[in-house]
Amino acid sequence: MVMPVLAILAKDYPDYSALLVGVAIGGYGLTQAILQIPMGMFSDKFGRKPIIMGGLCVFCIGSIIAAMADSMLMLVVGRMLQGAGAIAGAIMALAADVSRENQRAKVMAIIGIAIGFSFYLSLLLGPVIANAYGLSGIFTITAVLAALCLPLVWWLVPNGANHAPSGDTLPTLKDVSKLIKHPQLMRLNLSVCLLHMLITLLFVMLPSMLVEEQLGLASQWQWYLPILILSIVGLSLLMMINRKVQGNTVLMLALLLLALSFVGFWSSSTLLYLTISAVIFFTGFNYLEANLPAMVSNIAPAGKKGSAMGTYASFQFFGAFAGGLISGLVNEYFVPHLVFIIAIAICVVWYILLMGLDGIDGLKRYTLSVQVSKQPQSELNQKLAALDGVKDITIVPEQGAVYLKVDANQFDLRKAQQIARTEF
Repeated sequence: MVMPVLAILAKDYPDYSALLVGVAIGGYGLTQAILQIPMGMFSDKFGRKPIIMGGLCVFCIGSIIAAMADSMLMLVVGRMLQGAGAIAGAIMALAADVSRENQRAKVMAIIGIAIGFSFYLSLLLGPVIANAYGLSGIFTITAVLAALCLPLVWWLVPNGANHAPSGDTLPTLKDVSKLIKHPQLMRLNLSVCLLHMLITLLFVMLPSMLVEEQLGLASQWQWYLPILILSIVGLSLLMMINRKVQGNTVLMLALLLLALSFVGFWSSSTLLYLTISAVIFFTGFNYLEANLPAMVSNIAPAGKKGSAMGTYASFQFFGAFAGGLISGLVNEYFVPHLVFIIAIAICVVWYILLMGLDGIDGLKRYTLSVQVSKQPQSELNQKLAALDGVKDITIVPEQGAVYLKVDANQFDLRKAQQIARTEF
């Protein structure tokens, strides 16, 4: 809710500067990027709910500090504390713990849809709440919402009595260091970093541009609503095209839409051009935001999806921080519209980066429970590798789990389960 209004309302602070606006918008992403992986790992050691509750409390405290801030510097502190409540990994792990394996993908998808819906809702509610109660009103409401989540988590969310194998939900530092060097995953990590850099660059500029076009905070939600609806229609069209074409054609098309939108923002002189540019931007953004994590999940080695997604999330939040910092520096020391030229240049570099991407292998994942000893598991690995369709195997004795990536057209799950039930 802060993104569409902060650049406008921050001007009321006595120490206002464009640089601090950028840091306030992006600072949340810096602490999220730093703490995302450690918080997930702590939840494995100390329990899901204590880490989630602690993260919510930190977020709540950060929101209160931001609500009471009488300077930009204190607002930045509040925003960074908000980001320190980095509980996404712990939440995903808890969701895996309390769901059956055959329903786990649906649970994760529902959480992803809820996150996406909240983003759209925030663009509509942010200007309305800010117009009525100011910037402090937004932060007060977020503090209240975080506090309301505490009893929800503690009493209504079931406990994960039987923890799911964590390889596909939580990251480990050892895996992260290896996956950062994975050429395909690195392209996707840099992609989400650049994507969130671009949306942060945009939201440092866009609110003030709307005000210049005589569109005040009270009516900005009316501008965002049709844009979001049209962009969802555009997303549906891109999805339809994607089902009919091979490779990363639509991915590259979505990136070209982002570049085209920034050309529009750079040259826009009327509200109509701003509207068209925004529809084009959100169409491309929606497609990339929905498909990049799916590609990461697809490419990640068996049993390493948690580490791959944790690394991806850290790059995502760091991109938001970098976008805020860059836009703040440009607005402070250069011509503001230079931000859009930088955004176009980022799109060009990103396009070159994606030319070497091979993001689809069409393989399915299975997790098998096994009775394993502390001895090397060469025999189990050999028997599973001999099955038709098995492409990748990761055995984790301490979890009692085997992670498989397979060609579903050739793989026989019952044979694999029979092998897994044998004690090695």
